[in-house]
Amino acid sequence: MTVTQLAPRFFLAAVVILLVCRAVPRGLSRAGQPPVVGEMIAGVLLGPSLLGLLAPGAEAALFPAALLPVLYVVGQVGLVAFMFQAGHEFKSHLSRGVAGTALTVSAAGIVVPLALGVGLTLAARGRVAIFVPGVSSAVSAAFVGVALAITAFPMLARIITERGLAGSRHGSLALANGAMDDLVAWCLLAAVLSVHSGRSWPVIEAVGGAVLFAAVVLLVLRRFLAQVMVHPTVGDETRLVLTVVVLFAAAWFTDEIGLYSVFGAFSIGMAMPASAQAERVVHTVGFTTRVLFLPMFFTYSGLNTRFGLFGDPSLLLFSLAAVVVAVVGKFGACWAAARIRGESQATAARLGTLMNARGLMQLIALNVGLQAGIVNRRLFTALVLVALVTTVMTAPVLALLDRRAASQVPEDAEHQAAEAPLNTR
Repeated sequence: MTVTQLAPRFFLAAVVILLVCRAVPRGLSRAGQPPVVGEMIAGVLLGPSLLGLLAPGAEAALFPAALLPVLYVVGQVGLVAFMFQAGHEFKSHLSRGVAGTALTVSAAGIVVPLALGVGLTLAARGRVAIFVPGVSSAVSAAFVGVALAITAFPMLARIITERGLAGSRHGSLALANGAMDDLVAWCLLAAVLSVHSGRSWPVIEAVGGAVLFAAVVLLVLRRFLAQVMVHPTVGDETRLVLTVVVLFAAAWFTDEIGLYSVFGAFSIGMAMPASAQAERVVHTVGFTTRVLFLPMFFTYSGLNTRFGLFGDPSLLLFSLAAVVVAVVGKFGACWAAARIRGESQATAARLGTLMNARGLMQLIALNVGLQAGIVNRRLFTALVLVALVTTVMTAPVLALLDRRAASQVPEDAEHQAAEAPLNTR
């Protein structure tokens, strides 16, 4: 397919993607689901799991193989914009006094699901066709463990913002934990890729590059962006261009060192100053680019997801077991760690619920594993199911906890009213 043939195919595919990724979230919003969940599901529906099953000719015409790299690249632009906005929001909602609990909960939320994921995958060896020929079982098991240890930080930040939880104890803890969890998980993923390649350089490059990148952001880019936003001779268009240049350069560098573009974008979002000019730039970059291009990433992931493979009972059983392990490992570990740190039952339960969502970040990791040849279509599909289930359950579980808390308030008030006459005697 030539470039001139590919361009009209892209525009047609973009029309379908944007319409479907707008319609599905609108329908799911009535069930309390955030838009990003609807976009995840829409991406799956456009792939072989539904459209390819009902109209394989239409799927092949809409999404020819030559178009997939284009969707991936355009989707990465939307992903970078989304993480840039998430980083800025994280900074604005960051509160102090949560470091000790955040470290404990984050450690538990990494170690427990990682160990359970490794154990489950090794137990499936010889029973489920989720292993890629030539890839050691240890590498496959480690990848699954890392995938289950990831938290959907961008979606978590969006849920916390939309529900007005940013100033709450569990909201602040969840933001801090999510950021730490995903940073550690991506470093672990770099280590897995290093072992798979048989070279130690990737993990050294990731760690050393991360230290260098952090120093440049803190010492150079943060000051540069602050000056650009307030300098009287710099107009709005120039501010926008310079910010995007810094953003894309950071995405390129973190991609090159193995931490991937999402963390470069997130870091630049955190480096943006708190000013009216910065808010306008963040809104312009984040809103337009995210709305138009992020659905392409979800569709690319959906095109690699084949729920028809669940016709294999062994794969279905493994997938369901992975969902259980993911929930127990992340929700259970974070809840228990929070309780050990002295957090209330309500805070611990909400924190565990928020941390349990995998969503967007797990999809990114799965695509990395697919590109690296560690993941086959069966394992990809199984872990996409984990990402969908753990993400979809977040909103209804939070709503259930809110209803329980609301129902307990009148009971407590009635109890206090009944005790009042006794207290006055």
